[in-house]
Amino acid sequence: MLDDESHARDEISFLLGGDPRVASVRTAASSATALKLLSTEAFDVLFCDIRMPGLNGLELARLVAQFTTPLAIVFVTAYDDHAVEAFSLQATDYVMKPVRAERLRKAVRRAGAVRDGRAEPAGPDEEDEVIPVELGGVTRFVRRSQVRWVEAHGDYARLHTDDGEQHLIRTTLSVLAERWSAAGFVRVHRSALVRLARVDEMIRSVDGHTVLRLGADELTVSRRHYREVRDRLASR
Repeated sequence: MLDDESHARDEISFLLGGDPRVASVRTAASSATALKLLSTEAFDVLFCDIRMPGLNGLELARLVAQFTTPLAIVFVTAYDDHAVEAFSLQATDYVMKPVRAERLRKAVRRAGAVRDGRAEPAGPDEEDEVIPVELGGVTRFVRRSQVRWVEAHGDYARLHTDDGEQHLIRTTLSVLAERWSAAGFVRVHRSALVRLARVDEMIRSVDGHTVLRLGADELTVSRRHYREVRDRLASR
């Protein structure tokens, strides 16, 4: 367990020690100390904070990803603004502080599944990205395959899902457009990113405007993006 705050280390170590699936827990107050432990001992899971002096948790995760022996990584943090980046590093889980015992047990279960080579189901797409979203102090996990379209919201992006819900995450539409292009998402306007599989109709009006219909939602396609949208819809 890596955290620069002693009370956080003590609390999470105590909770982990009470889980029968956890054989032992080692703690570190810095990434440098954690790296020394990881290089001399065998571990299955690294639980670590993100915002720390010196090498932060995300930077440490990039180093750990280069290890010969795979290691599951669970981020435990009080901030949700690094969630998307954390999962892009193949994090096993992202647990928000204050940590609840039940939530930590779930993280241990997921880490065990990774260790044993039996990753938990990710839905129709085996590489389906998981996006943690906060709602009323509770962290939920939305899968990319559940997202119909995404709306720009300043430095944030609003996810519109199949069940009609909306979730605001701290990342820009440009970042998602680049990362999700291979997963079937296309920019249709400077303020909208659409999952092509959810498009029911593309309507071209006599005045040259183009609209995509996704169920009850209708989104305008800008002239700049029209050709790409048309070509990708034709080849889906």
